[in-house]
Amino acid sequence: MTEQHNTVEDRKPQSDEARSAFAPPEGVEHPQVPEEDSPTSEFALPAGLATPVIETPADQPASAFATPSSYTARDPSHPFNPSTTTGSLPLVRLSKDAPWQDRMRTMLRMPVGDRPVAEPVQKHDDAGPAVPRVLDLTLRIGELLLAGGEGAEDVEAAMFAICRSYGLDRSEPTVTFTMLGITYQPSLVDDPVTANRTVRRRGTDYTRLAAVHRLVTDMTSEDHEVSLEEAYRRLAEIRRNRHPYPGWVLTTACGILAGAASVLLGGGVTVFLVAAVGAVLGDRLAWLCAARGLPEFYQFVVAAMPPAAMGVALSLLSWNLRPSAVITGGLFALIPGRALVAAVQDGLTGFYVTASARLLEVGYFFVAIVVGVLSVLYGGLQIHAELNPEGAFQPIDRPIVQILASMVLCLTFAILLQQDRSTVLIVSANGGVAWVVYAAIAVTAKGSPIMATAVAAGLVGLFGQLLARYWNTSALLYVTAAIGPLLPGSATYFGVLSIAQNHLNTGVASLAKATALALAIAIGVNLGNEVARLFLRAPGAGRAAAKRTRGF
Repeated sequence: MTEQHNTVEDRKPQSDEARSAFAPPEGVEHPQVPEEDSPTSEFALPAGLATPVIETPADQPASAFATPSSYTARDPSHPFNPSTTTGSLPLVRLSKDAPWQDRMRTMLRMPVGDRPVAEPVQKHDDAGPAVPRVLDLTLRIGELLLAGGEGAEDVEAAMFAICRSYGLDRSEPTVTFTMLGITYQPSLVDDPVTANRTVRRRGTDYTRLAAVHRLVTDMTSEDHEVSLEEAYRRLAEIRRNRHPYPGWVLTTACGILAGAASVLLGGGVTVFLVAAVGAVLGDRLAWLCAARGLPEFYQFVVAAMPPAAMGVALSLLSWNLRPSAVITGGLFALIPGRALVAAVQDGLTGFYVTASARLLEVGYFFVAIVVGVLSVLYGGLQIHAELNPEGAFQPIDRPIVQILASMVLCLTFAILLQQDRSTVLIVSANGGVAWVVYAAIAVTAKGSPIMATAVAAGLVGLFGQLLARYWNTSALLYVTAAIGPLLPGSATYFGVLSIAQNHLNTGVASLAKATALALAIAIGVNLGNEVARLFLRAPGAGRAAAKRTRGF
């Protein structure tokens, strides 16, 4: 019965769903497909070629991601390096005589596969460097550099140099405004190790910044042997070192800076003293707000009020003085020129996130200064204070006095930045040269103030970079204080005063001019630095910049 049932089932016609639409009908023979039209795999071996047999060692897994047998952590010279392979990519040789900043910056701008293999400078045992400790040391040093005002590219170069000096060539540093990160991957088959650190506090201590640069220079030099323990010990000493100037010296320097700026703008001895007193009062109030834990925005608001109040009081006395010079002199100690230069430098070197954050910080500080001065000026106008917005900066023909005032301004600015005593006089001379160039273009030749500011700032950046190369330290030591005489204090004051008198168009135009002058300073300094690097000895065949899309 079962066999008969199966026979009956087999004889039943198949439904349309069970038969392919392309199958030939019953009774029709299948057509023969020509051999040349039959599909074949593009990976099939040609006829007559034997299949290769790959012999794999018994102790090595047959994986494409396995570490080559010739690779060792102590001698990583065997892996393929495209930049040193003949006939592939251009060979890039990095001169060891060049500063470590240039060498590391050059390698950071290379693709990862084109970087030369690291040659560890510092010795360690056969087990290799302690990766977590090296990464932690790198982050701590990068934190000090970023908090001290260094640009993001320079911080990345320092972090990369530290890792390579201890043999961690496969490392990638990352720098943002408040976060530092470092990633190290020993090989393609090993898991990467990542560490990060948050930058919460920022300070202006250029003595500490110079000490950190000396530490990084020693770590990257073959003439100095700096173990991890020695590096940690020196870093702890740098952190513990007290500031070179006490608080009363900083307060006095702040007053002298404001007085020198007022003399630079045409004031006399009385104006110098009044501006100094106003700046000292503002500095003490800012210290009090900082001790109470108030944000920096309110510290700037409070610090800008006493100089403006002193200028209003001077105008009420109806003396034949310059109250505008008093108020403007107080602003010179508050305008964040250092942060602005760092922001523009980060933007020009491709660190747009960090540049945006720095510019936002500068904008907040600038608004705080405007709010503090504007509130006092508005109150002064209500009691009929005679403040003349048309009395803008009128250059006075006393070049010797103004040159000396500009140098004193730079000297006191350097003290406020906690610079070492050996660099104070040098940066003062650099600032004096900047003021001479500015006055020659803007006053003598009656040229554009913005162009004069840019040219003077470019010379400051050029000389600062040359001095930094000579002393093997950071260029900030010779640049930041030297731009003090170029800061747009006068344009800022007259813009705020016009707004207080309901002349909005004039006020906005003056504030726009102040912004243009500030950007001219920042771009000029950065251009001067790049010109110095361009004409000095380069570390390789060429320092390629990052490629841009040019808008498409």
